Amino acid sequence: MFRSLISRIILFNVLLLSLGVGIFTLFHLYREQAHLIGTTRNHANMLLGTIEKSIFNSMRLGNTAEVQAILETVGHGHRITGVRIFSPDGIIMTSANPSEIGRRADPRDYSLFAENITEGVFQADNGGRVLALVRPIVSDERCFRCHGNGRKVIGVLNMDFSLAEMYIQLRETSQLFVVSTFIILGFLAVGISVVMIRFLRRPLEKITQCMSQVEDGDLTVRMQPVQNDEIGQLMDGFNAMVGNLSRAQGELERYHYQQMERADRLASVGEMAAGLAHEIKNPLAGISGAISVLSDDYPEGDQRREIMLQIQSQIGRLDKTVNDLLYFGKPGQPEFAFADINDLLKQTLLFVAQHPESRDINRIDELTRDLPAVWIDLKQLQQVVLNIALNAVQAMTEGGMLTVVTDQVQRDSGTWVRIRISDTGPGIKPEVLAKIFTPFFTTKNQGTGLGLPICRQLMEHNGGSLEVESEVGKGAQFTLLLPVQDGAPGRCA
Repeated sequence: MFRSLISRIILFNVLLLSLGVGIFTLFHLYREQAHLIGTTRNHANMLLGTIEKSIFNSMRLGNTAEVQAILETVGHGHRITGVRIFSPDGIIMTSANPSEIGRRADPRDYSLFAENITEGVFQADNGGRVLALVRPIVSDERCFRCHGNGRKVIGVLNMDFSLAEMYIQLRETSQLFVVSTFIILGFLAVGISVVMIRFLRRPLEKITQCMSQVEDGDLTVRMQPVQNDEIGQLMDGFNAMVGNLSRAQGELERYHYQQMERADRLASVGEMAAGLAHEIKNPLAGISGAISVLSDDYPEGDQRREIMLQIQSQIGRLDKTVNDLLYFGKPGQPEFAFADINDLLKQTLLFVAQHPESRDINRIDELTRDLPAVWIDLKQLQQVVLNIALNAVQAMTEGGMLTVVTDQVQRDSGTWVRIRISDTGPGIKPEVLAKIFTPFFTTKNQGTGLGLPICRQLMEHNGGSLEVESEVGKGAQFTLLLPVQDGAPGRCA
């Protein structure tokens, strides 16, 4: 039950309401109690004042019998449990109950007079509570004839007023407040539950059900908002999200279908290219041999010999293109071995330095020592480095700087040896950068568009990756990543 958000909200609201209504009820109970006590006190004081006025003239004339009659008459009044006059030393002189005359006043009543307190609440002998009032009777000029000259306390008027009726009324009021509080809380709890279930729980269950259908692949699910509130806005957002997913799925399916068609065409072209390459390669070899023999029949400096040499050069270019087609259509299986990347780069860059276009190119080698050996095909990786380095050299037509850096990096999948080959050429435009690994795409007049696709393919065969970054006007950087195998031999210098 308490795992449900709605149940927790309902319970939390009911608890808050209970706390709030409980505090409000207690406040009113204390206020009602204070009001009843105040009303009772005022009533008792008013009654005591009336008694005092009634007996004043009789006491002034020394008519004690009349005073006794007044007290007995008043003493049988409603809610009065006792009324009496006792002397300053605590002896009862007159009382509504004649049996009390001559006795000592109740110590609690006398203590009020002794402590100069006019009222107090005590527990009566019968278990009820009474309000005790004392009013000192002070002599004046009219009393000097009987009590001597000077103002002094000649007696204490004492009345005990029962609070039983007040507490009964207070208890009934408290019970009424408590019962009404529980009824209000019950109505509020039911109302909150109905609102939460009707306007929150059911819509959320509907949303959850529709999300499950979407998770199962049904993107035709739609919800109809009933109210234009937050839940309705959530349903509208859900409908918009599912609509976008449906359109995206359709676009992905169309794109996937186009890619499949393109891949199928490329596969067919690759098979055809491989077949054509085999058919072309042998005649080219024969033509190349024949041209070589014919060129030997002409002396040095003969124009016809120069033509033969140019024909043989173009045949070599065609043979390279055929070899690229053969490799791209059906690459050979790699032959793995542990290799020192720094040594491999030194050997490969030595070939690059011999290239005629490298004359105006400066080179910086930053080869990190103690790199771990990597498990690769030496010839394939050398082909990749050579191709990328020559591309960099050819891009710097007016000279520049070729930088080769090796280091070791940590990725989530383990340890890698990284090779970065960068140039200071014109860079690669963004629209060209997105296509440089596409087969047969080239910006060179005599290129086949297979060099970089083959390089990426070779890196993948060796378990690595090939990435490129470029900024127009600042050059390009190719990054080769090769994984370090567990159990590789010691570090390579």
